This record gives sequence, C-alpha cells and structure tokens, in this order.
Amino acid sequence: MNNLTLLLLSFLVGIMVVIQGGINARLGMLLNNSLLATSTALTMSASFTLLAVLITVRQLPPMSEIKEIPVYMWVSGGFISFLAVTLFYYIIPRVGISTAVTFGLAGQLIFAAIAGHFGWFNMPQDTITMKKIVGLSIMIAGVILIKA
Repeated sequence: MNNLTLLLLSFLVGIMVVIQGGINARLGMLLNNSLLATSTALTMSASFTLLAVLITVRQLPPMSEIKEIPVYMWVSGGFISFLAVTLFYYIIPRVGISTAVTFGLAGQLIFAAIAGHFGWFNMPQDTITMKKIVGLSIMIAGVILIKA
C-alpha cells in the first residue's frame, strides 16, 4: 500500500475509534456498567479477529518461535487494551465524547512523539525536532482551544 492510502486508513481508524467509543459508552450506560460494555466489545472484537485469522492465516509460526516470545508480550497489550477501552467507556458519558477523544488524542500525540524519538517498542526511530515540537505545541493549543 502506498503512503497516502495508509494515511487515509489512519484517518479512518480515528473516525472508527470515535464511533465505537460512542456506541460502547452508550451500551455501558444502558447496562449501567462500563465493565459489561467492555467485556461485550472485547469479546466481539476477539471473535471477529479469530474469524479473520481463520480465514487469512495459512500457517502458524513454529512452536520454537512462539516459545521465544516473552510472557509480558502475550499479556501486556491485552491488559492495556482492557484498561484503555474500559476507561474510555467510563469517561465518555461523564465528560462527553468530544472532550474524551480530544484529550485522548493529546495524550497519544505527546506519547507517540516521545516513543518515536527513542524508538520504543522496537519501532523505527523518529527524532523529535524543533519543527515537531512546534507542531505538537500548536496541536495541544488546539486541544485547549477546543475545550476552553
């Protein structure tokens, strides 16, 4: 896929996060429990993912490769997903979807810049430059203006 397609898909993902956050936060309100909404959302997500794996994956990695993966990698991503999704569904009905997503985006931007700068998670290093600091500052100022 070319870079423009990937950027457009990223934009679409942002839209989907807002849609699913709104729907599932409302589900949590109707169920009177954000944990029930989270368990429903993540169970459905796991089901759709498993279906996609069954349809697309032709060969699993050999057991020798699977055993080399540290235990924390099997658990931490799912645990962080659980926390993020649960908190999102808890926060949205209390502060509104716009506020929750806006501040969530600010957190993502700041942390992504730091993680990219240091190449955390074995991702390509993307040094923080003065230009990026100015861009982040403008975006954070935008967050403040949106919610002021």
